[in-house]
Amino acid sequence: MKKISLIVFSFILLSVIQLQAKNYFVSPTGNDTTGTGTIDLPYRTIMKAHQSVVAGDTVFLRGGTYKMNESQIYLKSSIWAYMNYLDKSGTSATKRICYWAYPGEKPVIDMSVVKPAAYRNIVFYVKGSWLHIKGLEIIGTQVTITTHTQSECFRNEGGSNNIYEQCVMRDGMAIGFYLTKGANNLVLNCDAYNNWDSVSDSGTGGNVDGFGFHGNKGSTGNVIRGCRAWLNSDDGYDCISNSEGVIFDNCWAFYNGYSTGFVSRGDGNGFKMGGYGQAPVVSSLPSPIPSNTIRFCMAYRNKANGFYANHHVETGNTWYNNTAYRNSTNFNMLSQKITKSSITGNDTTLDCPGIRHLLNNNLSFKYSSQRDTLNLGTSTNQFNSFTPGMGVTVDGNDFISIVESLIIAPRQANGNLPDVDFLKLKQGSDLIDKGKNLGFAFYGSVPDLGAFETNYTTDVTNPISNTLCFYPNPVSDILYFDTTTPATCEILDLNGKLRYSAPVTQQLNVSFLDKGMYMVRIITEKSIYTNKIIKL
Repeated sequence: MKKISLIVFSFILLSVIQLQAKNYFVSPTGNDTTGTGTIDLPYRTIMKAHQSVVAGDTVFLRGGTYKMNESQIYLKSSIWAYMNYLDKSGTSATKRICYWAYPGEKPVIDMSVVKPAAYRNIVFYVKGSWLHIKGLEIIGTQVTITTHTQSECFRNEGGSNNIYEQCVMRDGMAIGFYLTKGANNLVLNCDAYNNWDSVSDSGTGGNVDGFGFHGNKGSTGNVIRGCRAWLNSDDGYDCISNSEGVIFDNCWAFYNGYSTGFVSRGDGNGFKMGGYGQAPVVSSLPSPIPSNTIRFCMAYRNKANGFYANHHVETGNTWYNNTAYRNSTNFNMLSQKITKSSITGNDTTLDCPGIRHLLNNNLSFKYSSQRDTLNLGTSTNQFNSFTPGMGVTVDGNDFISIVESLIIAPRQANGNLPDVDFLKLKQGSDLIDKGKNLGFAFYGSVPDLGAFETNYTTDVTNPISNTLCFYPNPVSDILYFDTTTPATCEILDLNGKLRYSAPVTQQLNVSFLDKGMYMVRIITEKSIYTNKIIKL
């Protein structure tokens, strides 16, 4: 009887806790004075709802255009003008504070008339942790300062364990997403495009990247996945001066370095991965120098380099299963080494060919006189299309399609990148089953080269599928999966390191895992089923 009573009490307590979570509503037609935050009487601004939210609450933004004005700037500090200042935090993955587009609707935040003189615009300044921002679109963010400067749509400065999902940052002068501080943040299925600055730096737009990761020491575990960056006047993705490694996974970069009409603007790298501004003061460098991971990414027709190490100092990056086509140079591993100045005798840095970069399973398809690689140096160059002795050639006949318009197709209903044939390997290509097994899921005896694994293979005993149901997800202890056949379960972390491998039945206790995201593979006699899980 006592046991039953305890169960009943626990159920009631859980129900009470769940009921405590509240929904607040914001609408372009709402009112911060007379509104109550309900769906019938919504607020007008996010910051009005922000005043009331606590861990577990959700703010829903109704569809329509939010035409912002300078009077709505929440805070001006130093050279920054913050339109939204999110400093409240959730408490866990299950009790986040959420700022979501209302299901089936598209809220558009229009910053085109917000031009505070001598200030940098920040549309969302994120200091809080355990937040989830989903489905918001930001347009027209302005720059007013004429010297070297920047504005930003999202700035993560201190917040950790945040998710930015299915957000769009377009048709403005600002960097789409910018991180300076915070750990274990995920940027998922976001787009940044058609952003260039006609005001600062004599109108060259030389500081407008799609996505920037420049985290300080301690900003570990940050991941950007499934994102696109195009027609940003500087770089698609930039992590110069970051003190901790970042994972770039399944992201696309194209047409960067140009504004509309392919007018040349800024640097124009697809993925600018590291470096420290060629800083001569070695003591200012982080210790150790971090290594970034770039995997399953695609770079197409960027003005400069597709994949660029950007003077990274001595510690190399890892480059796995990437595809590059029609960039000035597809893969440029330019590094720096620490040496003694012949003039001062002090430690300094000097540009040199690539040091300690690890390149596996990458595919380069050059265009005209453009280059496959530059500055490989002493980098590990194995199982790439440009590895000597691979015995493969790359031309247009290797691909189902090279029609570039496909890459700006609408995303899938779940927010994933469009499922199109651009740069996917054609059946019969000699680039299929030519890679190295790095611990990621693949179809066939070994992986294909490049970012897109095909279903074509000479080995039909190892197909990959994602149809097996894994639940619950996120998971805290028992993970269930729908198969009755003998199977082996493999769990890999996001760096591809195998954390667990053992025979399983229909369930697995994963309580031994640290919190975070993992790749789970269920391997049967004829199939491999994969899924990503979040461990609470």
